[in-house]
Amino acid sequence: MRAPRPASSAIVVRNGRFLLVQRSNPPAADLYAFPGGKAEPGESPQEAALRELREETGLIGHNPELFATYELLPEPEGPPHHHFLLSVFLVRVESTGGEAVAASDAGSLGWFTLEEVRRLPVPDSVLECCERLDQVSTAG
Repeated sequence: MRAPRPASSAIVVRNGRFLLVQRSNPPAADLYAFPGGKAEPGESPQEAALRELREETGLIGHNPELFATYELLPEPEGPPHHHFLLSVFLVRVESTGGEAVAASDAGSLGWFTLEEVRRLPVPDSVLECCERLDQVSTAG
C-alpha cells in the first residue's frame, strides 16, 4: 500500500452547531463532513485546513488547533490514492466574517446540532469529533 496523502479539515462551531459541507466529489461524495481536503505541495496541515475552509465556505479562519488525526484507508475496491492522513483542526472564525456559502467541491452546507449530525450521512471521524466536542462543552 502506498503512503497516505496529507489532508486537513476544519471544525467550526457556532452557537453549539457544527459547520458541515456536503461533498460533491469522491471519495466522500454525498457525505457531510467538515470543510477540508488534500494538502497542496509544500503546504502545512494548518495552512491546508484554513485554505480549504476559505475555498469551500468563504469563511476566513485563524488559530487552527490540532484536534484529531485519522488514517483514512481506501475502500477495498477503491483507488489506492484515496489513502489519507487527515489532520482535523478546531478553527476560529470571525463572528462578523459573513455567512458561509458553499463553493468549490461543497455541494451545500449547513450548521447542525449533534443530534442532527447523528442523523446525517457522515464519516465516522466526523461523528466522533462532534461527540467529543459536545462532551467537552457540556462538561465545562
